[in-house]
Amino acid sequence: MKPSTTSDPARPRGSERPSPWLRLLPGISPKRRGFILAWWGFALTFGGMRLLTWLIHIDVAGVGDLQAGGVHLHHYVWGILLLAAVGAVGLAERSARARAWMGLAYGVGLALIVDEAALLISLEDVYWDTEGGVSIALAIAVIAVAGSVLAMTRGRRASKADRGES
Repeated sequence: MKPSTTSDPARPRGSERPSPWLRLLPGISPKRRGFILAWWGFALTFGGMRLLTWLIHIDVAGVGDLQAGGVHLHHYVWGILLLAAVGAVGLAERSARARAWMGLAYGVGLALIVDEAALLISLEDVYWDTEGGVSIALAIAVIAVAGSVLAMTRGRRASKADRGES
């Protein structure tokens, strides 16, 4: 295989595969790319989890709760584990490619937690009760605020250092 000649600051030297994030978000600095992917990951995971839990709630065949030893594992558990992993990787890894993947994983993990914020606040399973609306309101606020910040800061040009150029 012939090495790619495309310059990608998110790809280590000698790597032949171009970053999927560079193709998806061309012209976006590696630092900003992580934030955008976190926002997308959050919004899509929140919507996906709401759909999945609704399918479980209406007893769609083949879709059910995840249990261990008869105990239901809420999805905030996976979100906490994912955020812990992102934090650990973030302490050691600083490459642009890792930053993009960590941004996506961060958004996914945060959405898993925020989607069950009402449960964590009340310490009762209120997901489908009126009190469960707190999670929806909080998620919509996160999506709106983060999207607004990303939109308002869109005009800023990335420095050469942010783009990985010398």
